[in-house]
Amino acid sequence: MPVGHNRGVPDQVPSPVTPIADPADERLGDYRALTDLALRTRMEQPNGLFIAEGHQVISRALRAGYRMRSLLIDAKRADQLAHLAEDAPCYTAGPDVLESVTGFHVHRGALASFHRRHLPQPAEVLAATKRLVVLEGINNHTNIGAIFRVAAGLGFDGVLLAPDCADPLYRRSVRVSMGEVFAVPYTYLDPWPAGLELIREAGFTLHGLSPSYGAIDIGAVPAAERERPALMFGAEGPGLTPAALKACDRTVVIPMYAGVDSLNVAAATAVACWELSQAQPR
Repeated sequence: MPVGHNRGVPDQVPSPVTPIADPADERLGDYRALTDLALRTRMEQPNGLFIAEGHQVISRALRAGYRMRSLLIDAKRADQLAHLAEDAPCYTAGPDVLESVTGFHVHRGALASFHRRHLPQPAEVLAATKRLVVLEGINNHTNIGAIFRVAAGLGFDGVLLAPDCADPLYRRSVRVSMGEVFAVPYTYLDPWPAGLELIREAGFTLHGLSPSYGAIDIGAVPAAERERPALMFGAEGPGLTPAALKACDRTVVIPMYAGVDSLNVAAATAVACWELSQAQPR
């Protein structure tokens, strides 16, 4: 745990705050138009920042060692939340100003801008991982966040993403993950799908979730293939591409009932991760 990050201890003295009454104030530039996905995509990654929302998620980013750029909080909650800023500028504003700047009602009372860190190389993630999630074509930020939360909760300790996947540090992904995107090491795997060979070379068995290519019931995966599993998921609808499936050691399927043909990808990730976290097949 990085030295110097307080953890929301109630009796700490809040940091000095700077009230802001003008939504056009340039000091709030990091927080502008947070609901505009296209704008935020152009702004956040190139400028090396991301936004965390709410006390719990901000605290988790600090615990993970991310460096805060600034904190923006509802003026009515300054006494409760200003201590989170530590050495970063802390700005307060009324609800109308917050909504005008961000584009939504900031009901959690706090937003923080953080510096991103350089992503590790795929080989670094693979070397430190026992169970791996691999994602292709998943560009829905809610699904990305939910998958990271599932991975963390079910013992999958690394994530590799195809270059076409959504940003795990986009605000909605961070919020849905409840900050678990800070806890699970991840990086992008490029070139894709040629880079998938690195997974096999690192000693994983790569399982692609798909009803095609002779898939077997995931519950029947033998014990030896559960020792270091890599589970790969594709976008809802098209699923994994033929090239990605061809790179798999095995394709597996979750049995469905009552005429339902598939699960949401985050739900499928939860089922599959739980199953392959078990040492023995059913």
